[in-house]
Amino acid sequence: QVQLVQSGGGLVEAGGSLRLSCTASGRQTFSSTTMGWFRQAPGKEREFVAAIFRNYGRTYYADSVKGRFTISRDNAKNSVYLQMDSLNVEDTAVYYCVADSTIILSSIREARAYDYWGQGTQVTVSS
Repeated sequence: QVQLVQSGGGLVEAGGSLRLSCTASGRQTFSSTTMGWFRQAPGKEREFVAAIFRNYGRTYYADSVKGRFTISRDNAKNSVYLQMDSLNVEDTAVYYCVADSTIILSSIREARAYDYWGQGTQVTVSS
C-alpha cells in the first residue's frame, strides 16, 4: 500500500510558474516506483501530464506540456515534483500525483494503469 500526499498548486497569472510536490509513504521502495502526474479540467476527461519511470528515471510528457513542465524525483525524500512554467489558462485543472511499481512503459500514459493516486490539488491560471 502506498499513500501519496500532494502539496503546492493555487492561483497564478498566465505566464507564471507553480511547483507541485508529492510525497509517498508505504512499504514499496520509492526508487522502484514509477511516479507521474495527471490532470482533470472541468467537463473533461482525466489526462496524462508527465511521468518519471522507476529506477532509471526516464521522463515522459504530454505534448501539451512538453518544454514547459518538468517532472523530477528525489528518492531520498520519497518525493516527486512537477515544475510548471509558462502556464496558460488551458493548464487549469485538478492535478493528481500517481504511483505504480509494476507499470509497463507502453501503459505509462494510461490513468487506469496506476494503482495509487494522491488527493488532487487545484491549479488555476488566470488570464
